Amino acid sequence: MAQLARFTFDLDLEPGGAVRRAAKAPPPPPPVPTIPEDVVAQLLAAARQEAYAEGLAAGERNAADMAAQTIAAAAGALATQTAPMVAALDRAMGEHRREAVELALSVGRKLALHLVARHPQAELEALIAECLASLGGVPHLVIRCHPDLADAIRDNAIAQMAHSGFSGRLVVMGDPDIRLGDGRLEWVDGGVVRDIAETAGEIDRQIASYLAASIRADHEENGE
Repeated sequence: MAQLARFTFDLDLEPGGAVRRAAKAPPPPPPVPTIPEDVVAQLLAAARQEAYAEGLAAGERNAADMAAQTIAAAAGALATQTAPMVAALDRAMGEHRREAVELALSVGRKLALHLVARHPQAELEALIAECLASLGGVPHLVIRCHPDLADAIRDNAIAQMAHSGFSGRLVVMGDPDIRLGDGRLEWVDGGVVRDIAETAGEIDRQIASYLAASIRADHEENGE
C-alpha cells in the first residue's frame, strides 16, 4: 500500500500541474523609534530659548555699534562746530570788555569834570603841598594857574609855606591859557605840570594798549 505524502503549504497548487516551491516573503522592516512628546517639547523650548538669547545678544551688539557710530558722528560734528562757536564767543566777550572799559572811562571822565567844577583848586593845592615839602633850598617858586584861581592858590601856598620849610620867593601868576583845575609849578632846576587833557590822553593810550593786548591774547589762544 502506498504511503500518503504530508501536505505542505509551500506547494503551488495552481492549474497546470507544475509544482513550484513558493519564494519566502521578506522580513518586515524594524520598527522606527519614536521620541516621547514631552521630550520633544523640552527640546523645542530649549531651542527657542537658545535662539532668543542669540538674537538678543546680536541685537545688543548691533545697538551698541550703532550707538558708538552715532556718538562718534556727533562728536565729529561738535568738534567741527566748536571752533567757530568759541571764536564767536571770544569776539563777543572782547566786544563786551571793550564796551565795559569805554563805559567806565566815560563815567570816570564825567566824575572828574564834575569834581574839577566843584573843587577846581583841590588837585593843584595837593600838588603844591607835595612839592613844597622837597623844595626847602629853592630860591623861588612860580605857580601858574587859571586867573580865577590865582588868589585862592596864593593864599593856600602861603599857608603851606609856614610848616613846609620853604623860605624862598613865591610867585603866583594867572594864565588864561591854562584851563580851570590845571596848573604848572616851576623852580630853578625843575618843575611839574598838571594837565587834565594830557592825563586823559595817557589814560586813553593805556586803555587802548590794554584792549589791543587782550585781543592779541584771545587770537593766540584760539590759534588764529
